[in-house]
Amino acid sequence: MTLLEGSVGVEDLVLLEPLEQGSLLKNLQQRYEHKEIYTYIGNVLISVNPYQQLPIYGPEFIAKYRDYTFYELQPHIYALANVAYQSLRDRDRDQCILITGESGAGKTEASKLVMSYVAAVCGKGEQVNSVKEQLLQSNPVLEAFGNAKTIRNNNSSRFGKYMDIEFDFKGSPLGGVITNYLLEKSRVVKQLEGERNFHIFYQLLAGAEADLLKALKLERETRCYVYLNRKVSRVDGMDDASNFKAVQSAMAVIGFSEEEIQQVLEVTALVLKLGNVELADEFQANGVSASGIRDGRGIQEIGEMMGLNSEELEKALCSRTMKTAKENVVTALNVVQAQYARDALAKNIYSRLFNWIVNRINESIKVGTGEKKKVMGVLDIYGFEILEDNSFEQFVINYCNEKLQQVFIEMTLKEEQEEYEREGIPWTKVDYSDNGVICNLIEHNQRGILAMLDEECLRPGVVSDTTFLAKLNHLFSKHTHYESKVTQNAQRQYDHTMGLSSFRICHYAGKVTYNVNGFIDKNNDLLFRDLSQVMWKARHPLLQSLFPEGDPKQASLKRPPTAGAQFKSSVAILMKNLYSKNPNYIRCIKPNEHQQRGQFSSELVAIQTRYLGLLENVRVRRAGYAYRQGYRPFLERYRLLSRSTWPRWNGGDREGVEKVVGELSLSSEELAFGKTKIFIRSPKTLFHLEERRRRLRLQQLATLIQKTYRGWRCRTHYRLMRKSQILISAWFRGNMQKKRYGKIKASSLLIQAFVRGWKARKDYRKYFRSGAALTLANFIYKSITRKFLLGLKDNLPSTNILDKTWPAAPYKCFHTANQELWQLFYRWKCKKFRDRLSLKQVENLREKLCASELFKDKKASYPQSVPIPFRGDYIGLQGNPKLQKLKGGAEGPVLVAETVKKVNRGNGKTSSRILLLTKEHVILTDTKKSQAKTVIGLDSVAGVSVTSFKDGLFSLHLNEISSVGSKGDFLLVSEHVIELLTKMYRAVLDATQKQLPVTVTEDFSVRFKESSVAVKVTQGPERGRNGKLSCKKTGSRCLDVTV
Repeated sequence: MTLLEGSVGVEDLVLLEPLEQGSLLKNLQQRYEHKEIYTYIGNVLISVNPYQQLPIYGPEFIAKYRDYTFYELQPHIYALANVAYQSLRDRDRDQCILITGESGAGKTEASKLVMSYVAAVCGKGEQVNSVKEQLLQSNPVLEAFGNAKTIRNNNSSRFGKYMDIEFDFKGSPLGGVITNYLLEKSRVVKQLEGERNFHIFYQLLAGAEADLLKALKLERETRCYVYLNRKVSRVDGMDDASNFKAVQSAMAVIGFSEEEIQQVLEVTALVLKLGNVELADEFQANGVSASGIRDGRGIQEIGEMMGLNSEELEKALCSRTMKTAKENVVTALNVVQAQYARDALAKNIYSRLFNWIVNRINESIKVGTGEKKKVMGVLDIYGFEILEDNSFEQFVINYCNEKLQQVFIEMTLKEEQEEYEREGIPWTKVDYSDNGVICNLIEHNQRGILAMLDEECLRPGVVSDTTFLAKLNHLFSKHTHYESKVTQNAQRQYDHTMGLSSFRICHYAGKVTYNVNGFIDKNNDLLFRDLSQVMWKARHPLLQSLFPEGDPKQASLKRPPTAGAQFKSSVAILMKNLYSKNPNYIRCIKPNEHQQRGQFSSELVAIQTRYLGLLENVRVRRAGYAYRQGYRPFLERYRLLSRSTWPRWNGGDREGVEKVVGELSLSSEELAFGKTKIFIRSPKTLFHLEERRRRLRLQQLATLIQKTYRGWRCRTHYRLMRKSQILISAWFRGNMQKKRYGKIKASSLLIQAFVRGWKARKDYRKYFRSGAALTLANFIYKSITRKFLLGLKDNLPSTNILDKTWPAAPYKCFHTANQELWQLFYRWKCKKFRDRLSLKQVENLREKLCASELFKDKKASYPQSVPIPFRGDYIGLQGNPKLQKLKGGAEGPVLVAETVKKVNRGNGKTSSRILLLTKEHVILTDTKKSQAKTVIGLDSVAGVSVTSFKDGLFSLHLNEISSVGSKGDFLLVSEHVIELLTKMYRAVLDATQKQLPVTVTEDFSVRFKESSVAVKVTQGPERGRNGKLSCKKTGSRCLDVTV
């Protein structure tokens, strides 16, 4: 019985002492601060919203609570759900779970937890799992279309929901039925500051694919729509895009077809687009004010999407047709009336769509009529509301809560009376505050407020909210629970908080002032017949089905029932349903207005406890006996207080309980013995029992247990020590003998070995030769050498000359030989490779080798030239007979033919030349005339200077004694400078048997007639990547070249 032992505060408020508002609040706050959010009032559960995820849910806790009774563990919503489910399954009693509380108190989450628990503990199987999944998946769909962000709650249910879950005789779910109450459809067209419209609008815009938005003719930005609050488009901790995917998935699981899902989204988009229809002032020919559509594009898009005639829709929005006995009269609407008609249409479409979704879910989860079934109902409905400005919605919500309070009081007293009668204890009448007079004030068929409101709505003549209030003032002028400005003035009372257009009702939870403005319109909830008929004419199947009254064949002049009458009828059916079931109550409380974890506002919680009537609940529960328990658990807990029953009792449970309380000398007025339970009147008596048990008897028993345990532990420890000592001694002695035997055996074997060796050497000494060791060593060496060479033969690497791998020597002694063999093998591979080459390939390789010797690691452009073969002819010499004549017939082939640029040493300008390199000459030719301008013998070339950059600049130095050299050196630019200089170097070597000096430098001089010019080459910002160079003459003897 954990509700008294080791708990934070009092777990059951029935045992609270003293029973006052202050102590009740203090107890709830103390438990809340220790994250104990659940508290009992008998079998009623109080839940305080923690605004955070607590680690007290999931499969582990479900398994824990399903195996215990209600009071055996700490208060939890699983315990209440378990009691309801077991009573339904085992006792065949229909159950209902009533979840009440104001917005933000956690009612929706509580209903989810109840459903998840029931789904977890009921039967298994493919069909059962499918039904459970459909029931659970109905929540996200209804939340998307029926929940919204309010000032008090980010996920507030804006409708009441009652779900009947139906089970078979085994306790497995078969299906269910959902009933919805009073959707707050005014939210569709208007929201308060800081609030949002229904979630589905934001989810659709945030989560729909681009193609879907295009098909629905919607924009992704919420600020594009008048019906959406532009200041509040997102909610912290809520991902609208992922929620939209979850809603689509849930609808598919429930059984919606793809066409139905698409049609639902289209109707939702229609509501958004209606808000963007702007109406403008117009005047008829007779000067009467009328209205019209400012921009017809929105109406046109609605018509295209829904299959509507846009002209008929515009006419229905801007005019109204009145049917008389003789004719139809068409009346133009002004802008205000047309806006009212537009908003009324949007609200009706959304409200009917929501009802259609509920009915469609019911079709999927309904149970066949022939099956016998048990029912568990879950009611998640608005809590009592007192706002700054209370209107028609708050009036009917509070009326519903009055009826629920009436059910609670009557059912609680009835349950108490039934238990007393079962146990054979006399029942005494309990005084309690009966709110039947308040319910009668509101719902009386002839003289109730709802009846007066309907009468005023149906009365011919001028009808307004003021006339309705006047009728109430006249009818209830002397009613004790009704107040208004008129009744106060009649009684000479002054109250500045009471307005002229207000009345006040003294509810069970406190006084609430209602503003009558809008009561008539909200109760009428009229939609012009013209709009219904236009909607019915739509070629959209779902939209057409929402307006059956628009069908001319079903047209009726009968006025539809008012909103108040419909709600009253729904509440009556709900009450009848609740009276037929065993009730279980969950009272949800909001700890603060800011949805912050850990904050507890005593003032706010005090108001809610008054709304919920918690103190009244405790008083009713404690009207007779505050505590009752079965004889067996009571005896098990308290038998240690009597020497007659401790430590063993062999008699009956009731006799044992009587022995215990008899020895404790408790007053007979405090106790009552039923057939199966003992009843204790005052919590003080129970606390007295607990005090004696905990502080006196438990302390004695704890000392006895400690003494016994210490003795047992010492005896056990001694026995283990003695047993261990014997075992250790035995092992030690055995080990010593084994070691001694081992030493004797080893000594004997050693002596035997020496003796046998001495005998063998003595008998065979004559056969030993002095060179035996050398012979054996040579044989072994040859063997491993042979093995090494044969292994090397089988593991030779490939014959690719680039493959320089070689097997490692198995022994160090073969390391040198292994290296020599590798060198021989590699040279053999190279020779084989050279033997396969043609003469042209050999010549190319020799040229590449020469280029490497000249320019490797010296000139930056060398690495790029390595993979490119030397072509020689870059100007198409074979196709130019004129150029072929220039080389002469006896000099053999042209080694290089390309276009170069000659740098003028005087001014630095360049001009194109054709350069031909033969085996004996260098010929420079004009590119246009194809005539030899300069012929330089290779014996006249004294050297070459080239830079280390990527440029093609080089200087051709000539001997001064030659005829050409007298004019000076040549400064040229070649795109193939590596190939040109390599072949020139080889041609000079072949012609003169001398090596041509090739100097790599950035500073050199060239002769110019009888003087010299210093050339300085620098690298520009492009670092020679674009191939361009610029020459600039500085002074008379200096030339700066930038590459």
